[in-house]
Parts: sequence; structure tokens; C-alpha cells
Amino acid sequence: MLITNPKPKQEILEFIKEEENIFILVCGGCPEACESASDKKVKEIEKEIKEAKKNITLTLKIDFLCNKALLTTKLINYIEKIKNSDSLLVLSCGIGVQALSKLIDKPLHPGLNTIYLGGFQGLWPSEERCQACGDCLLEFTGGICPVTSCSKSLLNGPCGGTKDGKCEVDNSRDCGWQLIYEKLKKTGRLKILEKLIPARNHQNMLPSPETLQLPSSDIEK
Repeated sequence: MLITNPKPKQEILEFIKEEENIFILVCGGCPEACESASDKKVKEIEKEIKEAKKNITLTLKIDFLCNKALLTTKLINYIEKIKNSDSLLVLSCGIGVQALSKLIDKPLHPGLNTIYLGGFQGLWPSEERCQACGDCLLEFTGGICPVTSCSKSLLNGPCGGTKDGKCEVDNSRDCGWQLIYEKLKKTGRLKILEKLIPARNHQNMLPSPETLQLPSSDIEK
């Protein structure tokens, strides 16, 4: 299990400020258990989006967004809704956002931050990885994590050693930033690469005192 906290309201509204129609995708697994995507919290987020004069095309909950087979089976019934949406706001850990990015070419906005739990990484049936950095950057990288997809965890573009789309450190591995570039190009968001991502604040990884009081955080105690 991975523990998540909701992103601040203003951060989410900034993500969607240029968009009109928003599809909200909710993970009914870990985020629901730790109350960051409980029914109450989802309703709060819906209210904030509507107050910003945005249209919610659909709010859909799927048990585990990290399971791409389940995700595909469920989403196939909502293809038209997704096509008619400008983007998807994803209330899940970083794994769920990355899994969704593998399946659809739409702008994805992470609505939650995944936080560190004393080395416990959780279990999920896919190859995506999340370092639980506490400040999810997937908004700026097309749903592909630069921390885990880049061997050097570079935040603002590739190193000078990438060759033919392969990693300098391991040439059997795709360059993470090449994948990010291609994804942003597909979704028409290359301009977002002009934004400079600041150095990570590792204090964000730590759970808040409120989070530690939740039953889902017992593993940390």
C-alpha cells in the first residue's frame, strides 16, 4: 500500500486553468483507504472544480489504477467521455498516473502526492515505479516520472550522453527524457518543458502528523 496526500487546491486549479472539460479518475484502492480520495474528499474536489467554472464530464472510480489490465477493461466503456474531455485529473498515487499514461494520450493531472513510509514501497502488478517524493511532478512530464525513468533522476531534461534514444548509463534502457518528450508531443504539451522544475524538497516525503494518525499508516509506527 502507498500513502497519499491531496495536492493543494490552488495547485490543481492551476493545472486545469486552460481547460474546460475535466474527467476525474479516482483510485478506489490505497487513496481511498488513507482518505485522500474518500467519497467526501472527492466531493470536495468536484465542488472546487465546479466553482472554478469547469465542467466535469465524469467522475469514475476504479479499484486499483496500478493494474493496467483492470484499468483497460474499465476505461473501454468510457472512451467517448475521455475523448470529449480536455484532460483527466487522476486521484491516485504516482503509479496509477504512470499506468494510465501508458494507455491513453491525453493530458493527465496528478491530484495527489505520494509520501514516504520508511522504505515500504507497496506492491502493484506493473513495472511503473514511484519514489514517493511527496511532490508529484507527473504534471510536467506527461505522466512519466523523471525520478524513476531517468537513471540520473534529472528533472529538467536529458543529460548529454543519451544516444539513439537510449540511456548513457544502461544502453539497453530507453532514455526517460526521450520518452517524456515523445509523450508531451503526442498530447500537445511540449510548451510545458519551458517550465523549470526546482530541486526536490526531500522534507515533502515525510508524512504529516495528521497522516500518521490514520489507520492506514500503522506500518510507519
